[in-house]
Amino acid sequence: MRVLPRSAFGQTVLLIGVLLLINQVVSYVSVTYYFILPSYQQINSLMAKQVGLIYLDEHFIVDPKSRDLLQQQTGIRILSNAEAENNGLKQAKYYQVLSREMSQQLGLNAEVHMSATSPYLVWIRSDHHPDYWVVVPLDGARESEALSPLTIYLMVIGVLSVAGGWLFVRRLNRPLKALQLAAMQVGRGMFPKPLKEGGSTELMAVTRAFNQMSKGIKQLEDDRALLTAGISHDLRTPLTRIRLATEMMPQEAEWIKDGIVSDIEDMNAIIDQFIDYVRQDQTEKIEVSNINHLIDEVASRWEREESRQVSLELSQVPDVQIRRVAIKRVLDNLLENAFRYGGEQVDITTGYDKRAKRVYFVVRDHGPGIDENQIENLFQPFAQGDKARGSVGSGLGLAIIKRIVDMHSGEIQLTNHPQGGLMATVRLPVKLGLLG
Repeated sequence: MRVLPRSAFGQTVLLIGVLLLINQVVSYVSVTYYFILPSYQQINSLMAKQVGLIYLDEHFIVDPKSRDLLQQQTGIRILSNAEAENNGLKQAKYYQVLSREMSQQLGLNAEVHMSATSPYLVWIRSDHHPDYWVVVPLDGARESEALSPLTIYLMVIGVLSVAGGWLFVRRLNRPLKALQLAAMQVGRGMFPKPLKEGGSTELMAVTRAFNQMSKGIKQLEDDRALLTAGISHDLRTPLTRIRLATEMMPQEAEWIKDGIVSDIEDMNAIIDQFIDYVRQDQTEKIEVSNINHLIDEVASRWEREESRQVSLELSQVPDVQIRRVAIKRVLDNLLENAFRYGGEQVDITTGYDKRAKRVYFVVRDHGPGIDENQIENLFQPFAQGDKARGSVGSGLGLAIIKRIVDMHSGEIQLTNHPQGGLMATVRLPVKLGLLG
């Protein structure tokens, strides 16, 4: 049989209740034994002894010189009823308990008053000398000493309360933090191992549901990849047969052959884009590399093999943790789109944002740009900026780019350049905290 609650609400209520109970018990004991009881006993014992000694010697009562000497040596004053009223007796409060205890210790009927001035004054009058008041001052040394343990105990209770709350929140946040990191990984196309179910019943239920969701999403991704690979494989077989058939066409039908071969190449390129989109590239090893070197390598290949002109303006940037082949695919797709829609000139610049600790590069073409209203939809699969930039291709290029950039915990942004053309800005963190 389980006694302690497992829900977050029940655990919180139990913790607060226990801490408050401890606080109340310790505070009550501390105040009683370290403040009220010592002060009460001190006042009664001190007053009884001092007043008893004064009553033993009648000179302290009737002789003014003796009274002055007593005040000089001890601070105790003996005042008549009139003098007492003029010196604050009316503001003093009568204490029945102290009066009863004082009467028992003196063996006389005594009346005790106390004024809350600084220092505290205790006014005592007995039936033995009803016309005189004995005024005893209480200094604050013993009062401060009595309060010190109480202060220490209250501080200890405060520390225990804070420590208990911290331990509870830490225990509660640990699985939540793991759940947050795992959710971010799933959002970037990664599928971590099932999280350990722990904590309160609510957290265990959420963790169990998240593990099931992650498993389901991974199964859907695997099924989609398998389906796409199967379709691609099945399509390539008839395309290959068509390609072989074109080789057997007569010489006078060369123009028809060239058109069919061009269509086959376009279809193969579209199939390759489908495969690239469903492929996660997560098996590639993460390595530390300089983005400038990668850009220079890709740009040189485009200039050498495609006879394209790429203008580079590379700033000094720190090394980043990336998957080289995946980022190369990003650069290739951006350059392909830029040359396809923006002319023969493409500019690439790099930089480093120290505050955000992100390296960025910008690929700019010199084409007509694109309608601002269409930019948001360009990263969706099969979306194209048809009106401004034509409709060549499958519409998966930017979707593949965004998927790879998201996988690197980065971001990509498309904007129109003020002087014409479209700019694609890719920002990558220096360290892949979630993926490394």
